[in-house]
Amino acid sequence: MPAALVLLASVAVFAVGYRYYSRYLAEKVYALDPGYITPAHTYKDGVDFVPTNRHIVFSHHFISVAGAAPIVGPAVAVFWGWGPALAWILLGTVFAAGVHDFGALVVSVRHKARSIGTLAGEVISKRSRTLFLVIIFFLLTMVNAVFAVVISNLFVSYPAAVLPVLIEIPLAIAVGQIVYKRRTAALVPSIIALALVYVCIPLGVMFPIDITGVSEAMGMTPNTVWIILLFVYAFVASRIPVWMLLQPRDYINLHQMMLAFVVIGLGVIVGWDTIVAPVINSDVPAGSPPWFPLLFVTIACGAISGFHSLVASGTTAKQIDKETDSRMVGYLGAAGEGTLAVCSILACTAGVVAASASPLADWRGLYSDFGSASAGATGNFVEGVGQFANNIGVPLEIGVIFAVVVVVSFAATTMDTGVRLQRYIVQEIAEIVRFRPLARNLTAATLVASIVPLGLALIPGDFAFGTLWQLFGTTNQLTAGLALAVIAVWVTKRGRNPLAILIPLLFLLVMTSWALIVNLVSFLRSDSLIDLFLLAPLDFVIFALAVWLVVEAGLALRKAFAARRAGELPEAEETPSEETPADPKER
Repeated sequence: MPAALVLLASVAVFAVGYRYYSRYLAEKVYALDPGYITPAHTYKDGVDFVPTNRHIVFSHHFISVAGAAPIVGPAVAVFWGWGPALAWILLGTVFAAGVHDFGALVVSVRHKARSIGTLAGEVISKRSRTLFLVIIFFLLTMVNAVFAVVISNLFVSYPAAVLPVLIEIPLAIAVGQIVYKRRTAALVPSIIALALVYVCIPLGVMFPIDITGVSEAMGMTPNTVWIILLFVYAFVASRIPVWMLLQPRDYINLHQMMLAFVVIGLGVIVGWDTIVAPVINSDVPAGSPPWFPLLFVTIACGAISGFHSLVASGTTAKQIDKETDSRMVGYLGAAGEGTLAVCSILACTAGVVAASASPLADWRGLYSDFGSASAGATGNFVEGVGQFANNIGVPLEIGVIFAVVVVVSFAATTMDTGVRLQRYIVQEIAEIVRFRPLARNLTAATLVASIVPLGLALIPGDFAFGTLWQLFGTTNQLTAGLALAVIAVWVTKRGRNPLAILIPLLFLLVMTSWALIVNLVSFLRSDSLIDLFLLAPLDFVIFALAVWLVVEAGLALRKAFAARRAGELPEAEETPSEETPADPKER
């Protein structure tokens, strides 16, 4: 199968979904109001609440949710064959991810830009807020830990990528100063900044930054040093105002993503590379994880992701200028991530072995077992993209470093957002238990949000991809199901048809609960102490909390439907006002 045909067909599917299905959601399900005063205006503080042009908000949201997960998940999942992976990405993006991301953003904007965990308490029940916040805390901890490991592995394997990645930070700060201090349009400064980043790629090839000597002098591995440095950076980046680094870096990365799509698209078409992997891989080794249900949690982003609801309700909702911007930001952002996931499939099934004399045999060598597929996922993607770039005349080495810079830039942006969101969650939990020093202290909360995932990321061995990714995937998709439950109850209470939400909700709850049970059995049978005494109890606790929340959501839905049958009026929308301030910890 020519990879170009798969790419073009996938983009067409996403375009149709945005053109027609998102309009239906906007008009009939979420009923967007262009005159609604958004929290970004009402609670404007110049730090978190900042009314922002929809294109810049889209860049922030898209790049924050994209990260490395829609690359890693599909790159692993093609182990079972590219057919099931592609089908889940297409259907999941159009009918689940778009509904989820769009809905979480709208509901948050209608409730003072509160987090999805807090909204669970308001929309479903007070008990569910605490339960949801605990699950979200686990999810964010795993997200930040996994992405730190992804970046550190790439820095160690490709030291030529360090310079262009590091130079993006001061360039983004400069763009932020130009745009927000001088009121200049962001387009030209961000494009100039991106050009300077790419000028540094050949410089990085000539002068790679290898910290092996420094790490040995410190008695650490290079990966450990990079992980620590990454969390120091994430602490600072998530503590400063969003306009200073987060937004301008996101805008630069949006252009970088567009360029990456152009490079991959042209490379696929010009090279006319063929997908050599089987549609369904019937030659998997005995003892491999079953693709059903684990495929639906291995592709933890790229089809639907609970992390998106945290971004939408945690940072994006605080920047929405007009409520009608939610359609573009939420649904189109999900479609963009689905496109990235499709590109990951093509890079790992066509590009990575395009120059091989025996492509199928070499592909089977890369995906000989599930462990190899997991460990080599990111490397397979960057090598595949490097080959696509080579098809259009870019030297292979430069093309590979270009791909690494793209992956690291997205993953680092997700860490920025992830630690900021973790800070919100830490403050909310501290508020519930009435530990005011932590609830009111942004620096202390950010420190906690950085140290906890840092400890998880520093666990030695192939912990991040060998075991943690599986639990991250199930927790992530379960969070998506729970967010859909909040959205479904909210829509039902307002007298609208929740069917578009209930279908993906039921599917996700079944798949993720099933996957949690499969993982729990696997952890209990393992000889690893980490699996037995860390992951198994964690898996069980998350599953127990999920069951409790499902019951709460079911009761809330039944009550909402009963109210509709009784002819009760829908609940009044919560209109922000200066007399009703947002949560102090979010200001």
